[in-house]
Amino acid sequence: MTQTSPGARDYAMLIALSAIWGGSFMLMKVGVETVPAATMTLARLAIAAALLIVVARMAGQALPRGAGIWGLIALAALSGNALPFTLIAWGEERIDSGLAAILMAVMPLTTLLLAHLFTKDEKMTPRKAVGVLLGIAGLVVLIGPEKLAQLGEDTLRQLAVAGAAICYGINAIVLKGLNGLPRRAVAAALMLVSTAMLLPVSLLWDQPWTLTPSPISLAAIVLLGVLPTAIATLIMLAIVNRQGASFFSQINFLVPLFGVLFGALILFERPPPNAYGALVIILLGVAVARSGKRAGAKPHRHPGR
Repeated sequence: MTQTSPGARDYAMLIALSAIWGGSFMLMKVGVETVPAATMTLARLAIAAALLIVVARMAGQALPRGAGIWGLIALAALSGNALPFTLIAWGEERIDSGLAAILMAVMPLTTLLLAHLFTKDEKMTPRKAVGVLLGIAGLVVLIGPEKLAQLGEDTLRQLAVAGAAICYGINAIVLKGLNGLPRRAVAAALMLVSTAMLLPVSLLWDQPWTLTPSPISLAAIVLLGVLPTAIATLIMLAIVNRQGASFFSQINFLVPLFGVLFGALILFERPPPNAYGALVIILLGVAVARSGKRAGAKPHRHPGR
């Protein structure tokens, strides 16, 4: 479709999507209070899969066919849903949701680095390299050099969340192989495969039949499945379809801000001063790296979700 200048509706959708994805960190923090990470992630993915299958069918889109395509879907499901969702949730069993949102802000920079290593058309430039280095500096400021040296329990949880950012970087590259396929059907297939991946992990590791989840954790998990996992996917597709990748990529600046805001306002988290400094450094790195991007660059899915 022919794109027009972004209007109030486009910015409203972008802000709404940023708030939904930013709020997912707070919802995960509430969910893991009584439901372990793998089982919580399984539940949210199963809810999203059911909803997106219905949406795909209503749009007249059938699930993809072909072993090669399903192989890519499996890799994308692992790197974009099953593994990063679980890593973030596991990290949030010990760390604040706002800190998790800041850690995930480096995702666009990890994508740049991985694209340089594994693609031929998105090589590193001096500007991108400066952005990546700023992102690394922001992580060091956030976690702290002394904690990185000690590798205590909380540090491992923070590194797990940062590892989720690497997963999303891999996912951004893998998804290129699925370009041209019906988007709603692909989204439904990704959620379906992600659910299948986590089912044995949940059954063997968490033994969910032994859990006693609280009502508020259950409510958070349902909201996770409906809002940042299913509905947010549809909003993302609408934004990219209306205004393209460059406009959509602005979300990388908004999501971590909403993540910190929700953690502070709803969960009464108080991030340390170094967290705010780290956020500024990381977002500056994203801004520097993006300043030289072509207008038609591919979008990066933001984490959290």
